[in-house]
Amino acid sequence: MSHWRDKIHEIIFEADTPLGKAFDIALMILIVLSIIEVMVESVSEVSLKYGRFLLITEWTLTIIFTLEYILRIISVKKPWKYITS
Repeated sequence: MSHWRDKIHEIIFEADTPLGKAFDIALMILIVLSIIEVMVESVSEVSLKYGRFLLITEWTLTIIFTLEYILRIISVKKPWKYITS
């Protein structure tokens, strides 16, 4: 595996490194924000008033989670096995 793939793997899968810890914390924050966004969006009054902002937030989080998943696939030795696990 190339050096940059090894570095990505270390950050994503090794929680005992400073960057790995930061990645895990950032991911947890994004997950919580995503849950809050879905909850807030389900309130019709809020959804009517802030619908555009909530839609942009939802798509932004979806793109971030998709990129994170792609980075996970890129950084593992057996991508197909990871995808189907």
